[in-house]
Amino acid sequence: MSKKSMNVRDVAELANVKPEVVRYYSRIRLIKPDKSSKNGYKLYDDDDISKLIFIRKSKQLGYTLNEIRDILSHSNAGDSPCPMVRKIIENRIDDNRKRVNELLELQQRMERAVEQWTCMPDGIPDGDSVCVLIESFTYELNRGQENESGNSKYNI
Repeated sequence: MSKKSMNVRDVAELANVKPEVVRYYSRIRLIKPDKSSKNGYKLYDDDDISKLIFIRKSKQLGYTLNEIRDILSHSNAGDSPCPMVRKIIENRIDDNRKRVNELLELQQRMERAVEQWTCMPDGIPDGDSVCVLIESFTYELNRGQENESGNSKYNI
């Protein structure tokens, strides 16, 4: 391990991150700088740069900082984090697929609403109504799916 001798700006530039990111990751102990006995500045080394690059790549793949901490912890303990890394991303892919489908359904509802509202006049609230456009909107997804009251699950 090399002697820690780089300051925040130097390590940030070499890892292609902002100095604030280096300070934050130091504060939450994802990287562990030494303190200079002379001036109290935090000092970093090549291992810290490697960790910062690893963290940046992990975030680009969607890992959270807590997940990255667990991955680093496994690695530091000499255990392979790879099975955990695979499992996390496989679950994330499934979650993302569900979210994409939900967003596509929302997009369809929004487009249908705009179609319905094109010819409708603006309404004035009358005590029983807030916005006639939203209150008049009906759109069914997955027809036939009913909840316990007999209404379509997605009837709005």
